[in-house]
Amino acid sequence: MVKIMFVNRKGELAFLESLHSSGKKEVLILYGRRRVGKTELVKRFIRGKNVLYFLADRDGLESNARRFYSEAAGILGLPGLEVRDFREAFELIKLRAPERLVVVIDEFSYLLLADKNTPAVFQHVIDEILDDRFFLILSGSIIGLMEGLMDYGNPLYGRRTAQLKLKPLNFFHVREYFKNAPIETVVRIYSVTGGVPMYFRLFEGKNFEEELRKVAFSPTSILYEEPEFILREELGDVHRYYLILEAIALGKHRVSEIANFAGIEAKDMPKYLRTLTSLELVRREVPVTESERSRKARYYINDRFFEFWFRFVKPNRGRIEIGTFEMDWGAFNTYVGRAFEEVSKQFLIQLNKSGNLPFRFTKIGRWWRKNEEIDLLAMNEREKRALFVEVKWKSLGKREARGILKDLERKAELVGLDDWEKSYGLVAKAVEGKEKLRENGYLAWDLRDFERLISSRGED
Repeated sequence: MVKIMFVNRKGELAFLESLHSSGKKEVLILYGRRRVGKTELVKRFIRGKNVLYFLADRDGLESNARRFYSEAAGILGLPGLEVRDFREAFELIKLRAPERLVVVIDEFSYLLLADKNTPAVFQHVIDEILDDRFFLILSGSIIGLMEGLMDYGNPLYGRRTAQLKLKPLNFFHVREYFKNAPIETVVRIYSVTGGVPMYFRLFEGKNFEEELRKVAFSPTSILYEEPEFILREELGDVHRYYLILEAIALGKHRVSEIANFAGIEAKDMPKYLRTLTSLELVRREVPVTESERSRKARYYINDRFFEFWFRFVKPNRGRIEIGTFEMDWGAFNTYVGRAFEEVSKQFLIQLNKSGNLPFRFTKIGRWWRKNEEIDLLAMNEREKRALFVEVKWKSLGKREARGILKDLERKAELVGLDDWEKSYGLVAKAVEGKEKLRENGYLAWDLRDFERLISSRGED
């Protein structure tokens, strides 16, 4: 099977095309975590266009400016001068710039790391040199540095005309990539890699267990030290962040539990959690019925590969490296079950967009109180309508499915939406007798319904 190397991103490509056709000077800040597909997106966009694509390195502004101009001179037929400043380089490029010229500086964050004067240099370039022929794209992977360009005190504040934070793909796009693999296998691959293209492309979708060993549990795999590399690049001193992420991956979600595991005073936790949240490695959740300021917050790892790595790779590295590690597939199946809740949430969001639910919900999330939890609760507060959903990563017989729904009705009473119209549903690998459940007023979906949704979406 020949696999496509570029999946979806239709909305992002359309956005880039709209900037390109605007007829005026455009400055786009494009950023997102490593491996999310920024360069692939840019390369797809610039096909057939007048473009200068430059990949920055860590060697400093002067060295990069020299190399940038040398590459531009070869493309535009500029004189072979020794140029050591981006301002001078852009002045010369301006002399030969065609009607519309896309200039891409990839890994711009490396320039920011190398020289604190980088924003001031590019402020001058944007304000004093570029004209309506230019579409400048500054792309970078170090999220903190790239977001810093948009801070009020930064010289580049107000210079951008647009920004695009590239997110991982969703489950249904990953399924699009693994068209010929069983959908259960794709759920497992997604549970390990999320929607990060560089990660999921390491799998073939044929023998999941064997592929997982090679991809994640080999000291020679490029993913074996990936989280360490990303954390060091973003944070420098990573020891405490490691402990926090490991605590969350091992099921400690309250601040007090995380602090106890990591040996950090509870009063110091907010600054670490804020940093991890800003990098989108961790997310803060409150029960969906509560306000964002609720004190009932829990913290979860927001990156599927980080969660997998801290749960299964990091604690076992000693055994992995001497060749005695054996995977606990029971624990892994439980882990996939939590990931399947995320996949099911994406499924319901798609159904909501297409109007295939009893009502249009405006918010969806988990609900919990003490030891009781509802996997997904979708709500429309204006219409006072609620959909309660349980998610099970297993095949359900008729009796078990009915038992789950009855217990869900019991838990729904604890939520306190007394005068609301309520619907109840479940999502599982397979649901025996789901048509009968539907006749009785329940909602029931399984992986076959996921496949039908994908078919109905077509190339969307």
